[in-house]
This record gives sequence, C-alpha cells and structure tokens, in this order.
Amino acid sequence: MSLDSTETQSLLHQIRDSFRVRENDKPIYLDIGGDHYQRVSSPQHQVIFGRRGSGKSCLFVYCMNQSKEAGENNFIYVGMDQFKTLKFPDILTSILIDIFSQLPGAKKKWWWPFGAKKIQVTLSELQKTLDTAFEEVIEEENRQKKAEKGSFKPLDTTNLSTERASEYSVKSKFNRRKQDFLERHLPQYKRAIKESTPSRDHRINVLLDDYYLVNSHLQPDVIDYLHRLFRDTNIYLKIGTIRHRTKLRRYEGQTIGIELNQDVEEINLDKTLDTLRQTQDYLVAILDEIGRTLGISSVSSELFNPDAAHALTLASGGVPRDFLNIFVEAVSLSVRSGKVDKLTPTFIYKAAALQAIPNKRRNLSEDAGVSDAPALEAAFADIVTFCLKEKKKTAFLVSSDDVQNMAAEHEMLQQLVDFKLIHLIDQNTSAASGRPGRYSAYTLDAALFMAPRKRNIEIVEFWIQDAHRGSKGVRESPIYPLQRIKTNQSPSQLETVLEEVGNLPAEPDTA
Repeated sequence: MSLDSTETQSLLHQIRDSFRVRENDKPIYLDIGGDHYQRVSSPQHQVIFGRRGSGKSCLFVYCMNQSKEAGENNFIYVGMDQFKTLKFPDILTSILIDIFSQLPGAKKKWWWPFGAKKIQVTLSELQKTLDTAFEEVIEEENRQKKAEKGSFKPLDTTNLSTERASEYSVKSKFNRRKQDFLERHLPQYKRAIKESTPSRDHRINVLLDDYYLVNSHLQPDVIDYLHRLFRDTNIYLKIGTIRHRTKLRRYEGQTIGIELNQDVEEINLDKTLDTLRQTQDYLVAILDEIGRTLGISSVSSELFNPDAAHALTLASGGVPRDFLNIFVEAVSLSVRSGKVDKLTPTFIYKAAALQAIPNKRRNLSEDAGVSDAPALEAAFADIVTFCLKEKKKTAFLVSSDDVQNMAAEHEMLQQLVDFKLIHLIDQNTSAASGRPGRYSAYTLDAALFMAPRKRNIEIVEFWIQDAHRGSKGVRESPIYPLQRIKTNQSPSQLETVLEEVGNLPAEPDTA
C-alpha cells in the first residue's frame, strides 16, 4: 500500500472527520495499559486531566455510547464551551439547568394528570432565576389591621368602651442576591434529584467536559456547589480538564472547592516524552486501530519507514490528536512531493512546523485569555531565546530549589507544558559538570528546530541512553533560572524571536 493509494486516502478522510470528538460521535477508544473506562464508569467523583487532544472527550463519549448500547443511559454530558463567557452565578445556574433537564422525569408528559414533579418545578424555578438580575431590590407592601379604642356615653350615663378596626399598609424594601437564592434552595434541589433517581442501583455520571474553559477564578465556586449538591445522591461528577489551567479550591476562612484524592479521584490521560517508547507504542496502536476499521491490517507497517513512528511521537509531544493531525499533513506533503513509498521523518517534521506552533499559540491565546496569555507568551519567548540563541541546545534543566522558591513562575512553566510548547523529558535528574542539586528536564517542541534541522544547534537526543544508562545529553543541558520568567514580561518579543529562529542557518534538506 502506497501513500497515494485509495486505502490511504480513505484513512486520511477518516482521521480528518474525527479530529474533534462531539457528543453525538462514535469514536474509537483504546484503553491500552489502563482502566480508564472502568474508572469513569465507577461510583466516584473524579477529575480527568489531559492536555488538548489527549482523549478526554473521546473517553467521555465512548463511555456514553457503551452505556446506551447496554440500555442503561446513565451518563449526562455537559460541554463547558457553551457557558464559558457567563459570570457567576449564571454559569452555575445554566449548568444546573443542563444537568437537571437530562435527569429522569424532567420532561413533562402531556397526559400526566397529577401535579408537576419536584425536578420539573426545580427546572422552572432555575429558568426564572437565570433571567433575573444578579442583585435586585424587592419592595413588598403588606396591609395590616389596627384596632382603635374609643368610648361613648349613652343616655343612661353609663360609660362604655369600644374598638374600631382600621387598615394601614407597611412597605419594606430588601436586596435579593441570585447567589443567595441558589444557596438557600440547595436542599430543595437535592430532594428533587433523589426523587428523580429513587432506585439505589440507578447511578448517573455527569460529564463536565473542557472545564478549563471556565474562568479560573470561578472554577472553585462552581465545583464547590455541584459537589455539595450531589453528595449523598446517586449522581457522580466526572470533570474533564487541563491540569494547570484548572483551579479546584481556594481558602477564604473556609475551603471553597474540592481537594484531589480526598473529595475526588484523579485520573491522568497524558502520555509524555519522559516515557517515549511506551507513548510511541500507544500512539501507533491508535493509528493502526483506525486503519483496521477500514480493512488495513497495520498502517504503521504499510506506510512508515523505520524512523517514522519515532519522529511522529516526538513531533506530537505524545498527544494523540497531534499525532494524527501531523500524520495526515505529512502524508499529503509527501505525496505532493512525489514521495509515495514510505513516510519519512523529513515530511513529518515539515508537517509539524506548518501546524504545531501556529495552532498551539492560537490555543494559548484562546484558552489562557487576555489576562494570562501575554505573560505566558513572554515566558515562552524567553525560553526559546535562552535555548536556541544563547545556549544553542534544545533542552534545559530547572532546579528543584527554583521550583520550591518560585511557585508562580514554575506554574507558568507547567502551563507551557500543558499548551504543548515545551515537553517534560525527565522528572528527576542530576546535572553534569559537578553542578549540585536535583533538576527536572524539558525540551522545546520539535517543530521549532527539526524542520529544517538547524545548524550549530545541539539537539539533545534524550531518547538515547548514554554510557551511564541515562538519557543522552540531558545532564549536560543548561540550567534555566525561573527568575527570568519574572523579569522578562514582554509578549511582543515572541514574534521577533520565532522569526529569528526560523531564519537560523539550516542543514541541507535531504527529502
């Protein structure tokens, strides 16, 4: 089978059609070396972490489909992208409406002769609440009666007393906050849930997908209310999100939110480059499985040259969606160049350069927003400058002391990992040349330096073991001081830095 064959083109169309999993899709899901499907189906509150394209939505939709096929229908899907612009508590109210409207008994039956069920009353109440002001002034007027005493003297001169009732009105004015209304009615909503799911065996899993799109300042408030609401019910929260774009708790005299591994179970979907071989096997298995649905026994055996799988894994940073996207673009580039035999690293890295950095920068801008994106872009620009212009190496070390002493800057570094602009390659290593302490090691995204491969830049081949059975070149990498993130805050540098890196001398193209 060649790269320009009918079978290969059908494969490319199949992958393009499944780039973004939606609620009504039927995705292929592989649970290699894990039990994520069983865990998400279990009666536990959970947070499922994974970078964009790691398979969170795929896992959620697969769980829903499996439940429907078994005749259970015990999953409720809520996509956060439809609510991400709302303020609190409207965002919480909208989420509640979405969830409650999918509970058993939520829809009214035209033939039902009795009164509305609690869940129907609750839904109607929430809809009205959503349309009210965040805080409104309420005026009430109560008419009350007042007794007036009097006396009169009849003809027999005996004094008699009497009472006469008169009416008067009392006006009162008070503020009603929408947030307080939701808090006061939480027990009522909990009763409505229990009525809607009366059987102890009837569990419902609520899938909150892309939770990281919710404003980070609001995330603890939303999840705190939902967790309290569903406690002691048959409803279990499953939150799909990106780790370092998520804030699950804060402390304001009392804890608001939830705590990992105390209130909720943690599930991690990320496959990273520090376990490159296992990650490569996982990604190739996904591609091969997609091919089998089209009658192709093994895509990797048919279409890859010996180095293609490694190059695809490195170029994708271990992210399944990026792996598939780059594969599609690389095959198209190769065919247009007249190379139709096997896919080679040359076209893989060219495809990554065309797609990766622009897409990842766009994701950063969209997901981080106007408040966080400039600082993250400035940090990324400085790391690229440090590695490729100053030190001439593609990897760098961060000391454990900096991690402890500069938590905010380290958190920004982890967000760049989540945005797939840099990648973790070793969680705990030492440094060569007698440099004391322990370090974590990172590499720049391969799209920055592999297509075309830059001259006078040392590519740290961390996937190769050196004579000391360590990752080749990692211990010799330069130490990046996190203090630089604090002092370099100009996001406008990024365009200039990327342009300068793109213009660095390149080795001859061997395609």
